[in-house]
Amino acid sequence: PQRGPMCSAGSRRRRRTRQLCTGRDEVRLAEEASKKYGSPAPTIFSKVIDKSIPADIIYEDEKCLAFRDISPQAPVHFLVIPKVPIPRISEAKDDDAELLGHLLIVAKNVAKQESLSEGYRVVINDGKHGAQSVYHLHLHILGGRQMTWPPG
Repeated sequence: PQRGPMCSAGSRRRRRTRQLCTGRDEVRLAEEASKKYGSPAPTIFSKVIDKSIPADIIYEDEKCLAFRDISPQAPVHFLVIPKVPIPRISEAKDDDAELLGHLLIVAKNVAKQESLSEGYRVVINDGKHGAQSVYHLHLHILGGRQMTWPPG
């Protein structure tokens, strides 16, 4: 399956053949996405929601869905996205509070389903400087290994 812009460089893990994004790739992808921001074209996540692009969906309800990231940055890496797009967390409205809370509860429940009992990281990128590469709000849930600080 394809997912919008892919990382073209990065290190490979011995057991995995998927490429990992480097910091430079993330910045480049964010810059490219920020130039397209506001385009009427559907995002890659809209196409996952309408099932025109396949994804490994691990949870779905009427408000959101969760699916495995195709370029995982940790042993467990999935995304939680709202079905009604919000382009950026900084553009969320006060009346989006219930939906935003629902996304976090789904993240928690799917993390438990994925056996992340030792903990996990929830990441929301916002805008160019936040390295947002798809302008459809999405939560990254990463786990299965010790996370480091600062993140990058």
